[in-house]
Amino acid sequence: MARLLVVDDEPRICRFVSRALEAHGHSVETARTGEEALQAAAASDFALVVLDLLLPGIDGYEVLERLLAQDSKTRVLVLSAVGDVESRVQCLRMGAADYLPKPFAVAELLARVDSRLAEQPTGAASRWLKVGGVHLDLQKRVLYDGQRSATLSQREFVLLGHLMRRAGEVCTRHELLGDVWGFCFDPGSNVLDVCVGRLRSKLERRHIETVRNVGYSFSA
Repeated sequence: MARLLVVDDEPRICRFVSRALEAHGHSVETARTGEEALQAAAASDFALVVLDLLLPGIDGYEVLERLLAQDSKTRVLVLSAVGDVESRVQCLRMGAADYLPKPFAVAELLARVDSRLAEQPTGAASRWLKVGGVHLDLQKRVLYDGQRSATLSQREFVLLGHLMRRAGEVCTRHELLGDVWGFCFDPGSNVLDVCVGRLRSKLERRHIETVRNVGYSFSA
């Protein structure tokens, strides 16, 4: 069991997420504003903060920044209706551990919470996403793989980060098109495959595996 803080100004969403996490065995505290969230985090230690961005008063971006300034080991999973790529990239660069856009599937939320809790907090090294020998600099958007390094485009950065955070799992095409490009349907184009091809050319080993008729998986 872990102590979690859920921050969302919508009572229905707050109750829904809290109940799901409690049913999953966690102890949950809630906050409805950014100020309440900061006060709660200052008073107690939480294993993970589930944070909305659209909050009254102090918005989620500032809450994220101040939480990490208080304690760089704080793990924050952003859960927000703000689903554009720029916002995701900004939060990840700021140090968020994960980003899940609304609407969301409860099973995916629980899986992501479990994954983030299983990670060891890395303090100042939180700017790095590491899987096996692959290191992704979340601030500079640079990929390091063995002796090679490569600067990534925005789409490549978000796609690789998504795959690395789900290492060992299969990410469906629908999921990747939604989370990286913001599509709620498959547009029938090959944008995903082209982006995966570019990433593969920048990796020393072929870490990105194709799961036929399903999607892709990152292997360490």
